[in-house]
Amino acid sequence: MSTLKRFFKDTVIYGLATVLPRLMGIILVRLHTDALPREGYADVASFYVGAAFLNIILTYGMETAFFRFFSKSDQKEKVYSTVFLSLTISTILISLLLYACKTPILGVLELPESYFWYLAGVVLLDTLVVAPFAYLRARGKALRFAGFKLANLCIYVVLNFFFLWATPKFNWQFGWYDTTDLRQYIFIANLVASIVTLALIFPEFFKVKAVFDKKIFKKLWSYSWPIMVAGLAFVVNEQLDKLFINKMLNKEIGGAYAACYKIAVFMTIFIQAFRLGAEPFFFNHAKEKNAPSTYALILKYFVIVGAFGLLIITSFVDLIKDQLVEDSSYHLAMEIVPYVLLANLCLGIYHNLAIWYKLTDKTRYGMYFSIIGAIITICFNVFLIPVIGFMASAYATLAAYGSMMVLSYIFGKKHYPIPYDFKRISAYLLLAIICSGVSFYIFRANYLVSAILLGIFAMVIFFMERKQLKVILKRS
Repeated sequence: MSTLKRFFKDTVIYGLATVLPRLMGIILVRLHTDALPREGYADVASFYVGAAFLNIILTYGMETAFFRFFSKSDQKEKVYSTVFLSLTISTILISLLLYACKTPILGVLELPESYFWYLAGVVLLDTLVVAPFAYLRARGKALRFAGFKLANLCIYVVLNFFFLWATPKFNWQFGWYDTTDLRQYIFIANLVASIVTLALIFPEFFKVKAVFDKKIFKKLWSYSWPIMVAGLAFVVNEQLDKLFINKMLNKEIGGAYAACYKIAVFMTIFIQAFRLGAEPFFFNHAKEKNAPSTYALILKYFVIVGAFGLLIITSFVDLIKDQLVEDSSYHLAMEIVPYVLLANLCLGIYHNLAIWYKLTDKTRYGMYFSIIGAIITICFNVFLIPVIGFMASAYATLAAYGSMMVLSYIFGKKHYPIPYDFKRISAYLLLAIICSGVSFYIFRANYLVSAILLGIFAMVIFFMERKQLKVILKRS
């Protein structure tokens, strides 16, 4: 069980670097929604939709490809150097293309032209540090990784409070401060944090000799480009609904939808922490005899923890929303929360299941699944938003991630069999969905009933898993 202990240790450390930014993000949602009208918050969401798309294009799947080839190569430094140089050179070249296309990009995002430099600066700087951060993770330097990430967070949070809270509250007078456009200071804070992060991690650039190996790059590219396409499709599933709502309804509704969507951040925290620890772990331990059994065990407990999160957040969502977003005008989209939470849990399961096509170098399947999800997302939004409004986007997210999860499970059984405990996993997930639905739709804000339902779920899990839990605890 030492292997599992190491996995959970890394997940906790990486989780710290992820949980704190997400928790600070919750506080910033309150700050942003207090400082900005709903249409202004919709513009902030649009900015980060654009950043998400550009990040996928600029990194073109190289981070995952790096982990795949670094773990099995006897030329590890050459793999890192090739990835680092390819990302650096392509970032410089693509930056020129971005400048040439700035007008259509900003037109799609419905953002002022002055925001282009913030957008380009953030995505370009963040791309330059992808390879060094991946190298830290691959070498097991979790604490160093977390330190750089938390430094970035501190700068971003402090500047947000300085620009949006302290300056207006204390009526500080600065000649450059523009009270008519507070949105820009969120982006400025992000840009400054990215600059400092690049400076901090800059010494990592010179840890290995700069060598670009064409043969290695061809293998990396062959592996990575389907991941890039899958990543673009994933961003469509995750982000495009904000743009659809802004354009097909209005930015006030779009701002409310984006704010309520943030309540699912707790599930996102769990999933992101899992991915940061799991991806290097899965690759590094793929050759072990008990690897499939380990993967199966991890998925089961991932679902258990995620199901608990779904039930807790759904049951106490009204307490959470008042702390997260005080302005009640943003609450009009609260109905999306259970669907978005469940969708993100399905996404987390999908990421766990996706190990089969990453280990077998069949990443094109990830591309296929994500494209199918993107098609579902686009169709639901285009055809149903005019009929049922913003709920169409929530349904689309659940349908897309649910479909991807099911497809990955079906194809995975054929190409890389893993002994998942399908019956128990399905039963736990179904029970959590039923309890969440009862709590949200029948006994909403009745916290006694919510506590009883949570207790019932916990007792079922304990009764079913007590034997295996005892074994794990004894061996650990």
